[in-house]
Amino acid sequence: MYPEQPPSKLRWRCRRGMQELDVMLGDWLEHCWSEANEDCRLAFDRLLEVEDDRLWDWLAGRSLPAAEFHDIVDAIRARHFSASAK
Repeated sequence: MYPEQPPSKLRWRCRRGMQELDVMLGDWLEHCWSEANEDCRLAFDRLLEVEDDRLWDWLAGRSLPAAEFHDIVDAIRARHFSASAK
């Protein structure tokens, strides 16, 4: 469905009302998209439809994500927190 490089539409959709979300989503898109399988890419696309407050709670670990987003939220968190620990 998607090429190896993320579509510019997805880059634009990663721009949110919170800088923290911009960084986490944009970083995963830039560094992990090309290696992600189709299911993961589709989950990321659907994740971008979630409202910012709920999305931030999931990515910050304040609440559990909906089951369909568990894997992609974990992947984004792992990428962000491992990159920020370096």
